Amino acid sequence: MLRYALLRILGAIPTLLLVIALAFLMVHAAPGGPFDDERVLPADVAANIESAYRLDDPLPQQFLAYLSGLVRFDLGPSYRYVGYTVAELIAIALPYSLQLGIMAMVVALLLGVSAGTFAALRQDTVLDRVVMGFSMTGISIPIFVIAPVLALLFAVKLQWLPAGWSGAEGAGRLVLPVVTLALPQIAYLARLTRASMIEVLGSDFIRTARAQGLGMPRVVRVHALKPAMLPVLSYLGPAVAAILTGSVVVEEIFGIPGLGQLFVRGALNRDYTLVLGIVVFYAALIVALNLVVDILYAVIDPRVRYR
Repeated sequence: MLRYALLRILGAIPTLLLVIALAFLMVHAAPGGPFDDERVLPADVAANIESAYRLDDPLPQQFLAYLSGLVRFDLGPSYRYVGYTVAELIAIALPYSLQLGIMAMVVALLLGVSAGTFAALRQDTVLDRVVMGFSMTGISIPIFVIAPVLALLFAVKLQWLPAGWSGAEGAGRLVLPVVTLALPQIAYLARLTRASMIEVLGSDFIRTARAQGLGMPRVVRVHALKPAMLPVLSYLGPAVAAILTGSVVVEEIFGIPGLGQLFVRGALNRDYTLVLGIVVFYAALIVALNLVVDILYAVIDPRVRYR
């Protein structure tokens, strides 16, 4: 297992390097610079600033210097947030994004797996069609449409929940962002769980358990649920990635000071190191989550062995 994990980590290094290189080239290809604003700086001042941040170096040299910093876990200073490093800004914003993402994932797992299981047990009934219809709707509507619709309905029209983070207190300010992020994942997980559960319920060992007189609730809980969760488990890596990238839109709409909002601010301000730092952090997190999912496969399914 340890050897497999180390090989996966080593295999992820070229992927991370490619992501870093593409992100580096894209942010430097954007017009303007991090110190361009409405007031034009004198030529000597602009030259001194670029020299201090090594922006006047050739692009390959800047890239190698950035990689050298990454090896030492140094993401560099922020160009626009004076006195802060990129690592410090990520550390400040990360708790908000983690809270939002974890809550959305827990809600999606509980509701999605439950809905998919009930739909599989009531296959081709009204309940099954309702669950699948909701799932198709949730998959079809993008997050940037769901967020303003929920805010308009529950915050503006009904005034049940706050529409933004600032000025609101308590857990109520998290309801709309969490629901917005969770809805598409509930839909995907419900469809995935239903298909997997139907396949497992048709297996020989399930028929044997039923022939021994076990009730359907116990058969599902003890025998069917664990193997049915294998496709769901494999989807969790991409699902967490979708929640993280979806939080960019949600945090901006609801004013949550997390990594998503920080990323948007960095892109608008052409804060190269901040944008690159968040991209590298997201890429490393997604690689780590996929590794955890692969290892959990062996925990859930004893037939899986990593050599």
